Amino acid sequence: MIRMDPTDAEPRMSDMNRVGYPSEVNIRAEFTRLLTDIESEMSDVLDERGGHARPLYDMLAYHLGLDGTSGPRGKRMRPLLGLLAYHSLTGDYRAALPGAAAVELGHNFSLVHDDIEDADTERRHKPTLWAIWGVPLAINAGDALFALSRLALYRLLDGGFSERRVLALMRVYDETCLALCEGQYLDISFERQPDVTVDAYLEMIGKKTAALVGASVQAGAILATDDGDVVEAYRRFGYDLGMAFQMADDVKGSFWDAAESGKPEAGDVRKRKKTLPLVWALEHGSSADRERLTEIYATGVRATDGRGPIAVADAEMSDDDVSEVLHILEGCGAREHALSEARRYRDSALRHLELLPCPLDRKRDLAALVQSVIAA
Repeated sequence: MIRMDPTDAEPRMSDMNRVGYPSEVNIRAEFTRLLTDIESEMSDVLDERGGHARPLYDMLAYHLGLDGTSGPRGKRMRPLLGLLAYHSLTGDYRAALPGAAAVELGHNFSLVHDDIEDADTERRHKPTLWAIWGVPLAINAGDALFALSRLALYRLLDGGFSERRVLALMRVYDETCLALCEGQYLDISFERQPDVTVDAYLEMIGKKTAALVGASVQAGAILATDDGDVVEAYRRFGYDLGMAFQMADDVKGSFWDAAESGKPEAGDVRKRKKTLPLVWALEHGSSADRERLTEIYATGVRATDGRGPIAVADAEMSDDDVSEVLHILEGCGAREHALSEARRYRDSALRHLELLPCPLDRKRDLAALVQSVIAA
């Protein structure tokens, strides 16, 4: 096993979801060695570049948490999934490290751009790139991360993987990046749409979040096997995990306080984000609740879709409106519905995991990541 603190007894797969919400699994503590190796690989990719443009890579190191400070740096869930998928089929994760670095660099290019598009001045409790260096340099930094993520994939060739296998992985990577852009388009467009449906929301998170998580797992399998059915089985596991992750994140962003979630308190509500609790309430709440939510969310819509300034200082909800929205969402069952859906996708991911053709102890490592997303 890879984890640093295995328990004495091997659990049955059916026991893996018998934990409370939120999960107590700490990814950084559980997978210290893998995370160290992923971050070392990412640093190697950045350190290959120098010259007068070196400050650009210092910006990227700051955003990635690789600048030597001890602050938050993200869970690295996506590259971990890819490494664990590869390890589950081969017994050794190290050859797949360039692919894991590519996944994390690619994920972070989207985060840099997201911060600009959402006018977020903080990520992981520290200033975002655009808040420090300005929008033009931050856009450029995000573009650089995308290019570096592609270049990281070429390092797989140096490790002995065939050009055919790396090319297959690159195709998945590019298709996933396009899906991510489509999902972001939908997410931004929803800000001005008063009638976003649950089906539209599911399509959006399927493209913006689940596609990348699924592709991260799929990438590890592609590097390990030529069996298309096995590769697809791993992708399905990751996709459902990604759906659960986003739904659980919606609940955190709406209902958890800042200390628990790492987000501003009720931040998604304050920004009038169209999250699962909100869109479900707009479809299934009482007439009075739907009317009031529509009224509140129609006021001060944030202009981040190109038809207004990037940031509107007074766009966020008042504290009174936030309290009223949370009261409505709790009262109509929207919070519990969102948690129920997250659990449903979590359980589906675990069912896919049980069927993967790999040893139980390696499934257990993957299950730890599932538990870190959402537990019972």
